[in-house]
Amino acid sequence: MEKLHEDKKFTNDSEVRDDGDKQPSTSSNGLNNNVSDGDGALEKITKYLSQKLQLSTTDEDDDKIEISKGKILSELNIDGIVNYINDNGCKKIITMAGAGISTAAGIPDFRSPSSGLYHNLQKYNLPHPQAIFELDFFKQNPEPFFVLAKQLLPEGFKPTISHYFIRLLWEKGLLLRHYTQNIDMLERVAGLPNEKLVEAHGTFHTGKCLECRASYDLPWMKKKIVKGTIPKCEKCLEGVVKPDIVFFGEMLPDRFHSLIEHDFPQADLLIIMGSSLVVQPFASLIDRVSFKCPRLLINNEKVGMQDRLLRLIGLHQGFDFDPKNRDIGRDVALIDDCDTGCQLLSQKLGWGEELKTLVENEYKRLDDEKL
Repeated sequence: MEKLHEDKKFTNDSEVRDDGDKQPSTSSNGLNNNVSDGDGALEKITKYLSQKLQLSTTDEDDDKIEISKGKILSELNIDGIVNYINDNGCKKIITMAGAGISTAAGIPDFRSPSSGLYHNLQKYNLPHPQAIFELDFFKQNPEPFFVLAKQLLPEGFKPTISHYFIRLLWEKGLLLRHYTQNIDMLERVAGLPNEKLVEAHGTFHTGKCLECRASYDLPWMKKKIVKGTIPKCEKCLEGVVKPDIVFFGEMLPDRFHSLIEHDFPQADLLIIMGSSLVVQPFASLIDRVSFKCPRLLINNEKVGMQDRLLRLIGLHQGFDFDPKNRDIGRDVALIDDCDTGCQLLSQKLGWGEELKTLVENEYKRLDDEKL
């Protein structure tokens, strides 16, 4: 079972500098002395290292050979994704979301020390901001977490256009599953059914006593949190009731582990929205789909890119946005905020008015419920 942790496996600095004045100097090690710099050199070095390290041919390698005979996407841009959806009858789209999908709702990234959420916690003299989400610290002093939790509860927040785009995929029968790093529960508010949702980093929807493991629901916890009191178990009368969000060092939910094994191998399109792709094991999910599966990143910057050094030993992990791979490329980056990106994709698919109407009707419903 994997635990929540940050990982620097992916880097935006994906370009490796080739020094034209230096050439691999080899004699009996199997490399050609006349290897030139550039892609040709990388390919030869990759082949050489693969042979020396006895890297076996994988199903993914077979996929690459098959795909090289024909393009995955007609174009390496949003139009290529649209054509792929329309022409291939996608029915098993997986969406992955991070904090960026909820930014337009007014919810900051709760794990970011630079967010305003931490301003009210200075009096607690935290060893570091992330200590709030460390289980050992929570057991010693849960108060800072619940001060922060009061600001994180979804009361008053509305789902974003991006949330409703995911719901639209579900309504059209195209969504296999939605995986989210967020704990704000806005997917639930947007009407996405529980069976289509995997809250990888847990949720405020339920909670458990740390001592007797008694379960509690959101309304019960919410009353305590809003009042500014620490939720204490009413059964054992001793334990603190912790919401079922995943702290650093904790195991991810069993549902996460069981469904990724089932879902990702059969996905026919992967859409990643608003994630920095640095927290593991969530970040590595993008490499679990088949090499035949296109991947669309909707984000305000490119993230999760392939490290060319890893390619030298046959590890093809992360996105490859290199236009040189146009013939067999499958990765597309739509650099914009999530809502704008989802609107653009919807419009190009001919769903623009449907999405607009869905958002308007849902916002009206949520407003009416407050009356």
